Amino acid sequence: MLTLCLLRHAKSSWEDASIQDFDRPLAPRGEEAAPRMAAYMAAEGIEPKLILCSPATRARQTLALVLPKLAGDPSVEFEDGLYLASSSSLLARIRKVRANIQDLMLVGHDPGMHGLAVELSGQGRPEDLRRLASKFPTAGLAVISFNTGQWSQVKPKAGRLDIFTSPRRLS
Repeated sequence: MLTLCLLRHAKSSWEDASIQDFDRPLAPRGEEAAPRMAAYMAAEGIEPKLILCSPATRARQTLALVLPKLAGDPSVEFEDGLYLASSSSLLARIRKVRANIQDLMLVGHDPGMHGLAVELSGQGRPEDLRRLASKFPTAGLAVISFNTGQWSQVKPKAGRLDIFTSPRRLS
């Protein structure tokens, strides 16, 4: 069984319009939300072995706030191709993950993360599936499990949405 955690970066700042999108930092709301999401992930026993993260500032900062709470000392890889990646690009990347990795996390951006979560989630609690179809909020987390042992075999609608939450739902 494989587990995929999709974590959207926390709320970013739009305060300085001169900053390029790639370099936008987290807003104070994001700096508060990411550790709350991390505490939730720790309480739920979420332990990715590999984390693939967009190199954008807001994604890196989100991961920096989450990582200390995660157990298991995961490997982290920053990949340029994850910055604003489409859902199809994200799925192609997931399918290349090594077979010895059973628990994977992506830290990235919308709309790709949202599209991927919807595309992969064929089962789950109806309420969670409806909320996911509507929106993937900043610092939102989707945990999807697959009844296969190979990432190359991950297919649309083959996953079960086990968790879908956001910082607002944790309040």
